Amino acid sequence: MPKPQIPDKLFFKIGEVCEIVGVEAYVLRFWETEFPFLAPQKSKSGHRVYKRKDVELVLKVKELLYDRGFTIAGARRQLSKARALGGQRDAVLRRMRKELIDILTLLRRKT
Repeated sequence: MPKPQIPDKLFFKIGEVCEIVGVEAYVLRFWETEFPFLAPQKSKSGHRVYKRKDVELVLKVKELLYDRGFTIAGARRQLSKARALGGQRDAVLRRMRKELIDILTLLRRKT
């Protein structure tokens, strides 16, 4: 199934996210209680305001639950693992960047 296109915007209302993802608002609100890292901001009036990364996460949750047949607990574990690996990757990239900057500094001193 092709991935839905996410409009090029900064913020989305709950109705817009529901339309993009193809689930009802009550499902989205339930997922927010089950997946702690799915926590959209609230506007001053108390309405949910989703960022693009939130919409991408909701799409991933839907894929795991509906397309791949995961349970809620299984999807939660899968997403937690992916987030942990992403954090490790970021740490490795930061370390590599620092080493490259150090090498560049050394090369500039020698010339």
